Parts: sequence; C-alpha cells; structure tokens
Amino acid sequence: MIEDAEIDVARRRGERLALTEPRATDARYDAASGRVIVNLANGCTFAFPARALQGLDEARDEDLARVELLGDGYGLHWEALNADFTVPGLLMGLFGTRAWMAREQARHAGAATSPAKAAAARENGKKGGRPRGAARSVGA
Repeated sequence: MIEDAEIDVARRRGERLALTEPRATDARYDAASGRVIVNLANGCTFAFPARALQGLDEARDEDLARVELLGDGYGLHWEALNADFTVPGLLMGLFGTRAWMAREQARHAGAATSPAKAAAARENGKKGGRPRGAARSVGA
C-alpha cells in the first residue's frame, strides 16, 4: 500500500515539474504545412514536421489530425498510430529513439551534396567507381 508520505513526495515533484517543464495546452496538425503546432503553457508556440517523427513518416493526414495531449500536457499521443512523444523531448529535437535518430542523421548526412562531393564522385567514376575493400585471405 502506498504511504501518505510517498504520495506527498510525488505531489511535490509534480508541482515542481509543472513550474519547470514545458507543458502543452493544445496541439493540432496543420495539413497545409504538414506540421504539428503545439501551444505551451508559458505562452510559447512551436511547430515541427509531423512526418519527421519516428513511425509517422507514412501516416495519413486524418490520423495525424487526431493528436491528443497526455499527462497534463507533458506528452503528445496518436492512438491510431500507436505513437507517443514527450513535449520536452520534442523541444530538444528528439523525434525518436536514439538508434532511430542516429540512423536518420546518417541517412541525411549521406544525402548531402556539394560541388566538392560531386567532383570527387566524377573522379571516382573515371577510375572505375568506388574502390573495393582489401581482399581478405581465408584463414587469416
């Protein structure tokens, strides 16, 4: 059974979080821009591309529009998409798990183009393409 002291500690922790952690007062999906717009309790507003979130890249507008607030505004929830994100995490640019974020960053970095990268690719093409890795001998 939970002790009264434990309840008091949890209540005080919640009161501190309410004063220091960002909380959403409402959230909505704007189909025209493809962004989720979140109004915070402190009067600020922020927006982010909905399909940049892990698991939402293929979501339909109708499902994205059904965003709900969780836990006094500490989280966003999409029931039909089985997706939950914390407001503090979204504000920090955390749009998925660490592993997913690392893969996304690598994918975007690999897609970067520049005149130098294009020139290097042309030179490699003249030489027969990307060099293969060193041959390994069996049993080495």
